[in-house]
Amino acid sequence: MVSIKGVRRRRLRLGAVSTIAIGLLATAAATPAFAADKPAKPTVVLEHGAFADASSWNDVIKELRRDGYPVVAAANPLRGPANDAAALRSVLDHVEGPKILVGHSYGGSVISAAGANDPQVKALVYVAAFLPAPGETALELTNKYPGSTLPDALDPVPFTLPGGATGTDLYIKPGTFHHQFAADVPAGTAALMAATQRPIAQSALEEKAEAAAWQDKPSWAVIATQDLNIPVDAQRYMAKRARAHVTEVRASHSVAVSHPKTVADVIEKAARATR
Repeated sequence: MVSIKGVRRRRLRLGAVSTIAIGLLATAAATPAFAADKPAKPTVVLEHGAFADASSWNDVIKELRRDGYPVVAAANPLRGPANDAAALRSVLDHVEGPKILVGHSYGGSVISAAGANDPQVKALVYVAAFLPAPGETALELTNKYPGSTLPDALDPVPFTLPGGATGTDLYIKPGTFHHQFAADVPAGTAALMAATQRPIAQSALEEKAEAAAWQDKPSWAVIATQDLNIPVDAQRYMAKRARAHVTEVRASHSVAVSHPKTVADVIEKAARATR
C-alpha cells in the first residue's frame, strides 16, 4: 500500500521534473540553433535560353536543392533582351535576399541586363551562354567566330500580333534538333526537348545589349566545347573578356541537361565565393 505521504512526494517530484522540462523548452526556444546562425544560402535564379524552357534545368535544380539552395527557374519570354530582362527583374524583385543569376545560351544576354545595378545579385553564371557588351547582339557574337551550324537548322515561322505588328519566330527543325542542340543527350530526351522547345523572336537575336552586369560583378562560365550553336571560340572570347572563372566541358549546347552535376557544382562555387 502506498502512503499519502509517498503519493505527495511522487507528485512533488513529477511537478519538479515538469517545471525543469518547461524551463528547458523555453530556453531552447529563446536560444537559436547553431544552424540558424549560419548565413542563409543565396537563391539561385535560372534563366533558360532559346529553343528550350525552364524544364531544361530540372536535373540542375535537383542537385542544388539536395545541397540546400533555394531555386527559381524563371520563364523567359524570348522576345528581346530589354523585354526579357524586365520580365526577369519582376521575378528578382519578388525574391528576397542575395541571388545568383544563371543564364543558358540567350539567357546569358538576359541575366547580363537584369542583374545590372542590383546589389542583391551577387554573381553571374553563364552556361554555354552569351556575355554581350553594351551595343553587341547575340547574332554578332555568334558570327564572330566560325563553327555555328544553327542557321541551316532553323525553321522560321512568321507571326502577326493582334495590333498588326509582324515578326518571325525561330524554331529548330525537329529532325535536326538532336544533332544541333543536344547531341550528347539520349535520343528520347532530345525528342521531348524538340517537341517542347520555345521559339525565340528573330529580332531578339538582333537587338543590341544595353547593360552588362558582368562588368562589375564576379562571373563564372561553363564552356561547352562541342557546342554547335555558339562557337566555342566565341564562348572563350566572351568569358576571357569578362574575367570569368572558366570550366570547360566536352558537351553539346545542352550541357545543363547532359552534365547537370558539373553545372550545379559551378553554380555552388559562385555562391560560396560571394558569401
